[in-house]
Amino acid sequence: MVRKNVNILVAILLSIFLVLAGCSSKSLDKSSSKNEATNKPDTFIYGIDGDPGNAVNVITTGDRYGLMEIKTLYSPLYMYNGKDNIKYFLAESMTPSDDFLTYTAKLRKDVKWHDGQPFTADDVVFTYEQMLKEENGGWARSQLLFNNQPVKVEKVDDFTVKFTLPTVSMGAVEALGNIFIMPKHVYEGETNIANSSKNATPVGTGPYKLKEYKAGESVTFEKNDDYFLGAPKIAKVVYRIIMDPNTATMALQKGEINALAIQPSDSGKFKDSNVTIKPYDEGRIGYLAFNLSSKAVQKKEVRQAIAFGLNRDEINTASYVSTDYSMPAYSFLPKKATYFTDNVEKHKFDTKKAKDLLSKAGASNLKLKLAFIANNPIQQKQAAVIQQNLKAAGVSVELVGMDATALSKKLQSVQTDFDMYLSGYIMGIDPDTFNSLFVKNGEANYMHYSNTKVDELFNQGRVEKDDAKRKVIYEEIQKLIIEDAAFYPLTENKRILAIDSRIKGIEEAGLVPVYTFEDMSKLSY
Repeated sequence: MVRKNVNILVAILLSIFLVLAGCSSKSLDKSSSKNEATNKPDTFIYGIDGDPGNAVNVITTGDRYGLMEIKTLYSPLYMYNGKDNIKYFLAESMTPSDDFLTYTAKLRKDVKWHDGQPFTADDVVFTYEQMLKEENGGWARSQLLFNNQPVKVEKVDDFTVKFTLPTVSMGAVEALGNIFIMPKHVYEGETNIANSSKNATPVGTGPYKLKEYKAGESVTFEKNDDYFLGAPKIAKVVYRIIMDPNTATMALQKGEINALAIQPSDSGKFKDSNVTIKPYDEGRIGYLAFNLSSKAVQKKEVRQAIAFGLNRDEINTASYVSTDYSMPAYSFLPKKATYFTDNVEKHKFDTKKAKDLLSKAGASNLKLKLAFIANNPIQQKQAAVIQQNLKAAGVSVELVGMDATALSKKLQSVQTDFDMYLSGYIMGIDPDTFNSLFVKNGEANYMHYSNTKVDELFNQGRVEKDDAKRKVIYEEIQKLIIEDAAFYPLTENKRILAIDSRIKGIEEAGLVPVYTFEDMSKLSY
């Protein structure tokens, strides 16, 4: 059974990797606007290299910048950041039954929609029902299916909602969270949510309201004084669209914008400036994987040889500059995931061992094609070092740079255009959320990997209630996957936020995966 929805995964991967160059940005405003009475800035401008559009909705929006806009406008019941780290928003609690088949959410009673209407359990039930309708194409639909059966969502009273699972799933708390709630009174009766005209005038419960959208230029938000967690401290937020990274960097240096996600190689440009560098963990794993549709890499010994032929430290230093921004990865799980272990085969760099394994496999004069996103600077550097590492082991690697969208489409099909590819993902905390990468016919199993034992263990881990037993199961899964060497984890890298040093409340706002800030209302000057 597969829960993780591939649509949001692919969209996030593309937004992480896509670096658009050669485009001129629109003219930039000079610094943040001021509150004339206090001469204090009242606007926070965040530079982004993509256009989130103005037609976002909580059901189908799945790209990084669209989700940032959703997080600004809407609220979830809660954000799951780990077993002991749940941040509640519209819910006050989420409590499982003793048999882990039902979960009860108690809702806040002080929440209003941006149009003044009260938020109730009806909105929650409506949202989950819309997410579950297959025709809506909801990004989270598959994570709300358990053993291919949908969760049942019922209103108990105006401020209580009950979720009933068809079968036990110990990752259910994460699966049921992180979904933003939509207003029933606005969308009820809408037959095409993805293309609804109502998406252009969103009504949320979040800290900010949409004020203005300028295609290709900016999205402007104004504060929601009735925000249930307290009125935001900054009056306006602007997502300024700047496609060219050099232009964006200069804009931050000049104070024309207040924040920007930067490349590791650009971090040195802000020394002795009024900009603070904030690297933070997104739980992202960057990796090299094999396309097992290709005959050239179907033998395990060949894949293991390539793994031993790679110098992980050299690859990471070339692409991420410093261990401040990237640490070597050995498991498919990030370190903050439950049951993470690095007690696996690390494939320590050994060219001689690589050559010996290739000889044993009868794979002399091996020629392979490595696919990557052509205009992504990180992947460019990774690919170049991989090519040189494997040349020393006697493997010829042809680099196949592709457009991000084209590569994504190739990965979602069975093809032999390349033997290996570079990619990355942000999946979650509970290891069950990673199953779609590795189980047979998994939605994100682009490797076409198949190991019956791994499938069995994922199924066992999902329903095992004993924490110690679950730990053993997922540690074995990690060892088996690395031993098969179809997947070679390279790095657990950080996102690097460069931000105006005047901005306060960053810790309270919370730096989190994808959205950047967990609650922007806490930022201030």
